[in-house]
Amino acid sequence: MYSQLCSYENLFSAYQKARRHKTKKQYVIEFERELENNLLQLRADLLFLAYRPEPLKTFIIREPKTRKISKSAFRDRVVHHALCNIIEPIFENSFIYDSYANRKGKGVLKAINRFEYFKRKVSRNLTPLKEGNGIKGFVLKADIRKFFDSVSHEVLMNIIKSKIADEKVLWLIRLILNNHHSNEHGTGMPLGNLTSQFFANVYLNELDYFIKHKLKSEYYIRYVDDFVILHKSKEMLEYYKKEISQFLENNLSISLHSDKSDVFSLYRGVNFLGLKIFSYHKAIQKRNIRKFRNKLEVLCEFYDKAEISYDGVYNSLEGWNAYTKNANCFSLKKKLFAGIAKKFENEISDKEINRCLNLLKCP
Repeated sequence: MYSQLCSYENLFSAYQKARRHKTKKQYVIEFERELENNLLQLRADLLFLAYRPEPLKTFIIREPKTRKISKSAFRDRVVHHALCNIIEPIFENSFIYDSYANRKGKGVLKAINRFEYFKRKVSRNLTPLKEGNGIKGFVLKADIRKFFDSVSHEVLMNIIKSKIADEKVLWLIRLILNNHHSNEHGTGMPLGNLTSQFFANVYLNELDYFIKHKLKSEYYIRYVDDFVILHKSKEMLEYYKKEISQFLENNLSISLHSDKSDVFSLYRGVNFLGLKIFSYHKAIQKRNIRKFRNKLEVLCEFYDKAEISYDGVYNSLEGWNAYTKNANCFSLKKKLFAGIAKKFENEISDKEINRCLNLLKCP
């Protein structure tokens, strides 16, 4: 397995993934000047176990909440992709269907649609609530307290060892984990790393199996450390919450966030993945609108400095447009996109060109 990880073909594939949407970044340009030599040197370092990651660069973001993001050097990001190329398929087969973060064919939109489907299933044939005429049933909405800071390296490595026996691959994983320095030795993963996103799914897959197979919960969805369980019985969800709390503390050395984990009626509306989901409509949370506006300003600034192409701007706007299709926000979208449409009125993306060409080919 390790020799496959270190192959030039795998490293080149990893480089291509690491550079995606970053082709105009200076660190990518510098790496590409001696691309073959850089990849061959990286391969040699990995093969002889001489590879050492560079210290992480950290910075603070304050939208939608204050968080410390850690950024790896581009060379190290190539290694992260090379590792995930090899081990991700092994674990992907064991992940449950309703885990939606950082997986091909999943994502926020699929998770929201699944929530809507579960909501209809739970409320079917239930009598209306006394509090109102809205959707019926209950939800346990929960997340994990300081998840990325609390992950136990020992617990994670034991989970990984259950599927991977190659000692050199395990050595590389430990090296990546230990490159992050936290207040408590042997804990934590950096926000912003590809490997952290993948390891989060590996770690919390244990929770997924406990909820689906031990508690026999039918209507469960997880997106990173944010999860919901829907049920017609409030008492059953309170029982689930207690059992989940004990499982997390005893088996994974993490805990539920006491202020963000609660059971309540679905008719009240549920904050889930940036949307407020009510009985008959969905609204975008105000913090996500602020976040998009700030991101838009940064994108325009990068574009004006020629640090990103219009394709990069277009891809970001296309993602936001797809996300907002799940909410009732026509007026908001019109207002947000009015200025940006004028700024880029003379631009056209590769995707738009390809769509036009495909239309011309149609009989």
